[in-house]
Amino acid sequence: MHETLHRDRSSLNIPSSIDNFRQVFLRTTLAWCAFAGLPSFLHAAQITGLEAPNSFVGDQQGKEFFISNVNGEPDARDNNGFITKVDAEGKVLNLKFIQGGIVDVSLHAPKGMAVVDQTLYVADLDQLKGFDRSTGKSLVVVSFPPLPSKGTVSLTDVTAGPNGLLYTSDQSHNTIYRIEPAAGHRVSLFIHDDRLAGPSGLAVHPRTGHLIVVSWEKGKIFDITPEGQLSELESNGFFTGRFQNLSGVDFDRWGNMYVSDFSRGKIWRMTRDHRFQVIAEYLLSPADISIDRANNLILVPYHYAHAAEINGLEAPSDGKSRDNRRTLADYGFGAAGPPQPANAKEGTAAK
Repeated sequence: MHETLHRDRSSLNIPSSIDNFRQVFLRTTLAWCAFAGLPSFLHAAQITGLEAPNSFVGDQQGKEFFISNVNGEPDARDNNGFITKVDAEGKVLNLKFIQGGIVDVSLHAPKGMAVVDQTLYVADLDQLKGFDRSTGKSLVVVSFPPLPSKGTVSLTDVTAGPNGLLYTSDQSHNTIYRIEPAAGHRVSLFIHDDRLAGPSGLAVHPRTGHLIVVSWEKGKIFDITPEGQLSELESNGFFTGRFQNLSGVDFDRWGNMYVSDFSRGKIWRMTRDHRFQVIAEYLLSPADISIDRANNLILVPYHYAHAAEINGLEAPSDGKSRDNRRTLADYGFGAAGPPQPANAKEGTAAK
């Protein structure tokens, strides 16, 4: 069986004390501030008290957000996983909004999630589960038949396309399934290919409609057409190793792609002209990230820190050549620069 997400802690330099955890969060905040500029720093919010968070998603309106908590081993059928609900400011509305073992809810190790209208879909081991995002009530349970001689399905992520279809990845068996909610959540095999090398994060490209997949085992990024044609979009070079264990992927409103490297603690942005930039580093196990396009925010769960973060994204300026320097306008300010406190004077530091 392929190595699955979060199995080997010893190779990931996990802090052993709360003091180290706080130092990591301080470095995280500084890294985000350097990237995002003043508006993003003012919007930053950190959420603590979680239990091995894996995925962090929001609704299409950018009003409600959900964090999946594995709360134990990633493959254990312990029925103690839960979903946390927070608002756009990072305030926890309900730590255990959906909880395994409560009423009729079965939730073992929830990982990837997707919000479609009123339904929150959650990848939970060998099943995809749908819940009412307002009440938490269980709505649907979708089972997946294992591939011949491949063993039990182990789902990692789920994403929704504009055509109403859902896609979910089986990282252990290099397989992606397609689900049709309009046809009673009918399941079909979308692609099975060992080149996927542990498909973890999924996202549908907002412009092309193609499925974008990131690889956990080899740090590759793939493009798959709606017909199932696989092509390699990006990978490590022969002399370079940019990526290690990629976990999450998503797109902002301008079509820029963001990927998280779980083991190296980095988040990369690939611009529309295929230039890569590290937008944050020194992060502690960033897992399945997502982008809130309504508010231009990035949502980051820190699996081993038992925490998550909301942060603003830089708004790219269109039409600039790559030789032009950024200006304050690129960060949401006018020509006059950022607003100053009323009592601030030229040459003095604002408190």
